[in-house]
Amino acid sequence: MNQFTLNLFAATQEQRIAGVTSFVGEDSSGSFGIQAHHARFMTTLVFGLARFKVAAEAWQYLALPGAVLVFSNNELTLSTQHFLIDSDLERISGVLQQQMTAEEDDLRATRESLDRMEQAMLKRMLTLKRKTAWQS
Repeated sequence: MNQFTLNLFAATQEQRIAGVTSFVGEDSSGSFGIQAHHARFMTTLVFGLARFKVAAEAWQYLALPGAVLVFSNNELTLSTQHFLIDSDLERISGVLQQQMTAEEDDLRATRESLDRMEQAMLKRMLTLKRKTAWQS
């Protein structure tokens, strides 16, 4: 059976998996598959789950917050912030949902903080403008 190597690179971890026979991922145009000796290919994966198969083993699921995917010289390389691998779809889906919720909460908190900073800056600018007008 034709095989290729999957290289996973993240900020704090990396993994090399030999003997991969199939990979299924999703980019902005939809779902796609890669097998050994695929033509050179590059895309960006969306937030979610991809999966890959090593020989006769069960599918392995790969949770990603998005990634850059490059297939070249019979090696598939994914570069991402972090990743999780699990053979249990329900378990990894739950973890992915928790991460997505946490990232949404962080984003919401950041937006609220920026809004408060903007309001404080506007108040300060108005105060300075009034002081300047009063002193004139």
